[in-house]
Parts: sequence; structure tokens; C-alpha cells
Amino acid sequence: MVRPALEVADIFRAHGPAWRQTQYAHLSLGQLKVMSAIEQCRSAALGGHVLHCPACAHDEIAYNSCRNRHCPKCQASAAKRWLEARQTELLPVDYYHVVFTLPAPISAIAYTNKAVIYRLLFEVAAETLRTIAADPKHLGARIGATLVLHTWGSALTHHPHVHGIVPGGGLSFNGERWVACKPGFFLPVRVLSRLFRRRFIEELERVHRNGQLQFFGEYAQLSDAAAFADWLAPLRECEWVVYAKRPFAGPAAVLAYLSRYTHRVAISNSRLVALDERGVTFKWKDYRTAGATRYKTMTLDTGEFMRRFLLHVLPGGFHRIRHYGLIANTGRRENLARARELLHVEPVVSVEADENAPTESAQPTFVCPDCGAPMIIVDTLARKYLIRAPPQLRGMP
Repeated sequence: MVRPALEVADIFRAHGPAWRQTQYAHLSLGQLKVMSAIEQCRSAALGGHVLHCPACAHDEIAYNSCRNRHCPKCQASAAKRWLEARQTELLPVDYYHVVFTLPAPISAIAYTNKAVIYRLLFEVAAETLRTIAADPKHLGARIGATLVLHTWGSALTHHPHVHGIVPGGGLSFNGERWVACKPGFFLPVRVLSRLFRRRFIEELERVHRNGQLQFFGEYAQLSDAAAFADWLAPLRECEWVVYAKRPFAGPAAVLAYLSRYTHRVAISNSRLVALDERGVTFKWKDYRTAGATRYKTMTLDTGEFMRRFLLHVLPGGFHRIRHYGLIANTGRRENLARARELLHVEPVVSVEADENAPTESAQPTFVCPDCGAPMIIVDTLARKYLIRAPPQLRGMP
């Protein structure tokens, strides 16, 4: 794989240490860890392997990856493993792409309440889909959905939203038949939007009453119940963006689409254009315009670029891909088996479970860039450990 001319790691290595010194009081431990991981990724600091090609005698060093989920270089293998696991779960039906977006005022307070508000975004979006789908006026079935959290806009601004991949139908409540949605139409987005707005505001009021929200700076006054109620009032009337895209062209297209969304980070290295005295220049898409003019470039001060990138560091242990309904972890296998039975589809047998399946030759982990032959590891390079202060003396014996 050809290394991009410019990477996020290059920006962090060149400007990160000085910027951290000036912003240290404003950075969380999670953000500092992400910076450190990206700076050290595929460098001697993390160790590596010395590789040798028996075919052409080419030698090279491959340094280890940081495997941080926010690193632009470490998502390809994770996405591949995740997609391989999902292949056996796809049904031979239309799939729809649904997006739930939070209004800008809520996005503003979500930054200091990430775990709470992101969780609400997941839960309310999933509840909205299942509630409307269960209504006999619309579908009258139990559906499943995979939701993926994205927190960024194309310009790296804080823009929390979830992408949902939903089969076009579900199981009847008695489990005796498959209920398909109308061709080319999933659920009415206006109805989804109204219920999503009402339920999210109700849940937001609940967590506020329980003291689960924190407010700082210009939003400090929202700690007061009356001020919070006044702040919420306009949000009850404005439009909340929910939209559904046309169905995918078969299960293969679903996987291709998921591969672009499931393990995406705030910005990929391929979008970076230049790093110079003006700052960082990168490509972005202006969704307010149409046609070729929506593709533009933007230059940000280096510190502002790093600040925007770190806006999207998720809380520790927070899952950004979640499954609900028929494909929730509990009961997924049984629900999918029943759906395939009703759709008259042969059960899917994984390669691991099929002892009679032909074994394919394993793909080599390392391939020679000169001749394409498999390379072997001839030496291991230990990672460099940072020098730490000695432990404090606990007293003389």
C-alpha cells in the first residue's frame, strides 16, 4: 500500500508536543491517549518486525500499529474482520439507510455530555424505528437495525448523528410470516422525525432531572430547571432531520456501503492536501450546494485542526456500532434463522462450522513489495518504553 503524502500522524508529530503544552488544561486523558497513539503508530516506538523475502532477498522493517479506533491508519483490518462476521447475517431483502441527526443546540451541549447524549441518540433512534415499524398502519412487524455513530461533519465540526442500516421488513408478532415493506418505501420519515423529536426531548428532560448533565461556560445557566425548559422550548417546534435513502442494490451493496461507514474516523489521510505555514489544508464536501461545486478545500490553523480532530474522541468503552431488534446480540441467531425459513432461504453455514468445507490457502500477512512473494519474520524489534519517574519511597524499613 502506498503511503499518503501527508498523514494525521505527521501533523501530530510536528505540532502536537508544543500544542499540548499550551492546551494541556483543556485536554482530557482520552484525547491525550489518542494523540500519543497516533504519533507513535507504525514507528519504532511501538516496535516491529524485520521481514525477509526468500524469493528476491528483499529486507524491510514493518513497525507495529497502535490499533487505536480513532487512528486513520488502523481501521482497514478492523473493518474487514467486522464485515466478514456480518456477511452471514444479511437477508435477501431490500436494505434501507436511515439517518437521525441532532439539532445544533443539542450538539453543543453533547460535547461535555458525550456518554449520556450519544447513548440517548442510539436508544431513541432505535426505539423510534421499532415503534413506527410495529404500528399496523405502517408495517406491523418486528424489525432489526444496525446503528453506527458518527460525530463529525465534513469540516470536522461536532455533528452527532447515527446511520442506520435496516432490512426492508420484519417478523410478524406471532413469528409466523415475514412482513415486507412496500417496494422502494420503508417508513414515513415525517412520522419518524416527529416521534424521534418527542422521545429525545422527553429523555433529555429525564436525565436533566436526574442530574446526569453537566454544563459549563455559556451553558452554565442550563443547570437550572426553568432555564433548561426555556432553552428546550424552541427545539420542540423546529424540524429534526431524519431521512431514509433508497434501498441498496442487494446485500453485496450493503456490505460495500458498510465498509465505508462502520470504522470511519473524523478524517481520512486521503483527504489531507498540505501542511505548511498557513496550517492544514484538506478536502471537504459542502452539502449546502449541489454538483461539482460542493467539493472544496479548507485551510485551518494547525492548532484548530488538531482541536477539531480531538472533538470526536469517544468516551472510553463506548460502542459506536450497535444492533437492535431482530439482530440484537440476544436472540440474533434464532431470529435470523426464522427469517430465512420464512423467506425460503437456505440456512447460512459459516466456514468455521462446516468441517467439510474446502480449506483455502491462508493469505500471507506480509507480501514483498518487489516481487509479491510472502515474506517471513526474521527478527522482532521490542517497543520503546517511555522513561517514567521512580516510585515514591514509602518509608524506610
